[in-house]
Amino acid sequence: MDLSAKKALLRALHDEHRPLILPNAWDAASARVLVDAGFAAIATASHAVSASLGYDDGEAAPPEEMFAAAGRVTRSVDVPVSVDAEAGYGLPPAELADRLREAGAAGCNFEDTLHGGPADAGRVLADVDRQTERIAALREADPELFINARVDVYGSGAMPDLSDAERLEEAVRRARAYLDAGADGIFTIMVADEAVIATLVERIPAPLNVLHHPGMPSLARLGELGVRRVTFGPGLHSATLGLLSRLAEGLQAGEAPDVLTS
Repeated sequence: MDLSAKKALLRALHDEHRPLILPNAWDAASARVLVDAGFAAIATASHAVSASLGYDDGEAAPPEEMFAAAGRVTRSVDVPVSVDAEAGYGLPPAELADRLREAGAAGCNFEDTLHGGPADAGRVLADVDRQTERIAALREADPELFINARVDVYGSGAMPDLSDAERLEEAVRRARAYLDAGADGIFTIMVADEAVIATLVERIPAPLNVLHHPGMPSLARLGELGVRRVTFGPGLHSATLGLLSRLAEGLQAGEAPDVLTS
């Protein structure tokens, strides 16, 4: 498929009446494993990609290295890839669109967390008006790109003074503003409560993406709640490193696991 066909397919996959299960790769090898397992589309995860390159998450990696890694993923598989673009690395939206296009991205995550502030400042979110301007400019620069706008009010440390009810209203306010600006989907990272998820699905007129992590409802239950996209962030990468750690401990103890000889 050419890139336009991949963008159209990614958009169509969100229209099916079941969650799009979008596992997250971090390099070409992991991408091929996921596609060989039968997934029609995959995503990258900035945390996992950054770690594989030797950097911390949160735009600590140079953007040219992140886009190069994304390009290796997209070139290794013939399915749509949604690239985690974090908050855009400070690039003008038109340049960000160009970088994503060059990397072969069919879609992207675009978050409203601001990076680069003091470590003790907690999670600082972008001004809604400023974020909508950036989303609108990104949409204008690439009308085909599936923009998955991340709403981070449920992220660790975000807006600590909000009550539960206020946090929900803020999530809906941001989501609707981002959709009006041209976003295609909304990613409410770290939301886990069933009732909150159901309310977000009801009040946000676009595909809702949630991050699956321990303590979350099952994939089947998320589908019943109306979630249209489920991703896993760095979860698969972390699990893979956990397995590697256990194998390494066995080798250090003088044991050669059967998996190494297969």
